[in-house]
Amino acid sequence: MRILSDDDVASVLDIETLLAVVDEAFRKQGRGEVERPDRPHFPVGEGLTLPAPTDPGSDDAERPDSVQGPFGTALVMPAYVHGAETYATKLAAVHEGNPERGLDTLNATIALTDAATGVPAATLAGSRITNARTGCIGGVAARALATDGPATLGVIGAGQQARWQVRAIDAAIDLDRARIYSPSDSRFECASALRAEGIDATAVDAPREAVSGATIVVTATPAREPVFDGSDLDPGTLVVAIGAYDDSMRELDADTIRRAELLFGDVPEEAAETGDIPDDVTAEDLIPLSAALAGDVGRESPTDVIVVESVGSAVLDAAAATHVYEEARRLGVGTKVDL
Repeated sequence: MRILSDDDVASVLDIETLLAVVDEAFRKQGRGEVERPDRPHFPVGEGLTLPAPTDPGSDDAERPDSVQGPFGTALVMPAYVHGAETYATKLAAVHEGNPERGLDTLNATIALTDAATGVPAATLAGSRITNARTGCIGGVAARALATDGPATLGVIGAGQQARWQVRAIDAAIDLDRARIYSPSDSRFECASALRAEGIDATAVDAPREAVSGATIVVTATPAREPVFDGSDLDPGTLVVAIGAYDDSMRELDADTIRRAELLFGDVPEEAAETGDIPDDVTAEDLIPLSAALAGDVGRESPTDVIVVESVGSAVLDAAAATHVYEEARRLGVGTKVDL
């Protein structure tokens, strides 16, 4: 089988090409041309005690010596896109305390298996693929549903996913500028990194400064409470909510949902279960994002507020990982090992 490290993945991953891969994967999902079993997720670290992370800015006398689990959430995400040579199983972990330990919040690996024989084909470092394909959700949504003309992007969140959202949206449409808000100083680092990539990005000091005047708003946080006031949205704003994936997580307030002329879900039956969606809104009330990409449903007025609720889909992991694997095999990238 072929092993692809993060550097290997980075060497063959192109965001513009991946946008097309994600777009087609969504369309196939909408047509039922995929296998996407339930995605189990469960807390991990219960009963485990670890040394407390060091915080240089705190008083050591006030800092506990140890912390107890659970420490994160594990997810298993299998999928197959009809006609592909391989199917995918992603093992993902979301640990919100990782930044305090100098680690990424999200870590993942993706196993590809030959669809004809069941023989292992590849194991890929999955974090970059996950971040890039999730960024492409914002990119394809912006291309299909944002208002015409140069876009002003407001981003709530400043982690890796915030950066990938900006990159993908910049690759998908004419992005004029991005404004980044996070309650931590990470917003300055995020904006600086994006400027180094040629994107006009500025850190702002409040959610309202990111949201007001934006044509697109992206939320990419692990929040449990709304991260901006829906009354601050301008008419015509496209809101793409990325962070929530279960009923304990919430980024959007009721006003944002109430103002939405169209409410999309990338996986409606799962998106309806997040904390963003009120109890009186069901999966049947959410339009599949695939319908917008296929041109079946779309913006009718430049003043319509549109919301896309995204929980992510293992179908995107399967399509993206298969694409990366095929490129790596074509270019001779990666390491072959015998099992």
